[in-house]
Amino acid sequence: MILGPPEPVRTTESRRRRRFSRIRAATTKRKLIKSRTITTVVAACAALGLALTGCSQEASKDSGSDGDKGTIKIGYISSWSDSRSTAFLLEDQLEKLGYEPELETISEAAILYAGVANGDIDIYPSAWPEKTHKQYMDEYGDKIEDISTYYDKAQNTIVVPDYVDIDSIDELKDNADKFDGKIVGIEPGAGLTKVTKDSMMPEYGLEKDFELVTSSTPAMLTELGNAIDAKDDIVVTLWRPFWANNAFDVKDLKDPKNAMGDPEKMHFLGTEGFSDDFPEASELIKGIKLDDKTYGELEDLIVNEYEEGQEGDAVDQWVKDNPKAFDSEITD
Repeated sequence: MILGPPEPVRTTESRRRRRFSRIRAATTKRKLIKSRTITTVVAACAALGLALTGCSQEASKDSGSDGDKGTIKIGYISSWSDSRSTAFLLEDQLEKLGYEPELETISEAAILYAGVANGDIDIYPSAWPEKTHKQYMDEYGDKIEDISTYYDKAQNTIVVPDYVDIDSIDELKDNADKFDGKIVGIEPGAGLTKVTKDSMMPEYGLEKDFELVTSSTPAMLTELGNAIDAKDDIVVTLWRPFWANNAFDVKDLKDPKNAMGDPEKMHFLGTEGFSDDFPEASELIKGIKLDDKTYGELEDLIVNEYEEGQEGDAVDQWVKDNPKAFDSEITD
């Protein structure tokens, strides 16, 4: 990721701690007070003994008095910075186009895919359906519209601090004691977690020597930061693009067996028939193409430079700084 506009001079340590506190606070606050999550919708439908299909689809597409062109529900995972960043970008752009966007925070990718397939959510921004989330597309893909891709070099990685004296995943097995037999991961339901556990670890014979410790992205970043501060050895799961690759002095371990997979594309997914129901929104979304610079600046502004609750201001700043970032961009 390429960092955003110049900011007041701060030490690397103070900047890192500032970023930690914001991402932890954002995750905690969203879990406690954000508007209803899709989990509630799923539970309610199950309790009524109803099939999820159409549980809230009509409400989502009701143009009523919500907006000139209708309401569009955007589901995103708040602790995943790519999902959060693109969700607020869509909110800004769709609102300028005359729609009434509603943001829904979701806890797990599996739930979000189910929500899009069942019409409870209209758009999933920043999905990884080709490899990382392939199992969810296999299950729900026939009821999901692949609207477009906006970034084409996404990559899951295994990372260590720069000072650690190994450079390849195939060196981990002989250095298990160095890392206390732990690979620090993120959310249990993340596609990155599945790839690490089901592909990388068996491919390199790490199942007996290592445990993949899952919790959350903020928890992983905290452990990484603490280890670097203490110059301790640590190995974590990460991905590109992601602001943390620039915030920390880390290196990707080489993957000679390609167990983490080839680079893939990041997609905007919609519920089945989205482009028919929201043609202007679909055209705008199809025009969104971000490179490392424009994506990096967007994520850095939303995640690091602006406070929780100021995401709209962050997007406004990004649009001002990048008025020609993509063909369909609306600046006014």
